[in-house]
Amino acid sequence: MYKPGRSEDLVRAKAVIAESLVRLDKLPAYIEKKEWYNVKDELTRYMYETRGAVRRSAQTPAQKAAATEFFKAIEATYTNATLKKQGPCADAAAKSKELLSKYAASI
Repeated sequence: MYKPGRSEDLVRAKAVIAESLVRLDKLPAYIEKKEWYNVKDELTRYMYETRGAVRRSAQTPAQKAAATEFFKAIEATYTNATLKKQGPCADAAAKSKELLSKYAASI
């Protein structure tokens, strides 16, 4: 039976976040080559798991605020990839990587 606050859940969330950071590293190359489908695929392939892991691992109000900022950056990346705006997409991707890195360090 599920019990909130188990240490195994936090370990799994950290693993998902670590994999998400690896996937975010791929975005700049895709954006540079204007491979918008690859940008969107990377964001939809695994970011659903990332969103859940970040939400489950956020405990403090500061962590919850950082999670929200990360989600906004990811959404901006996806939107700009859909609109094929290279500069804003690259900026949003860099910001999302930075925000997730900071969040990962806080848990």
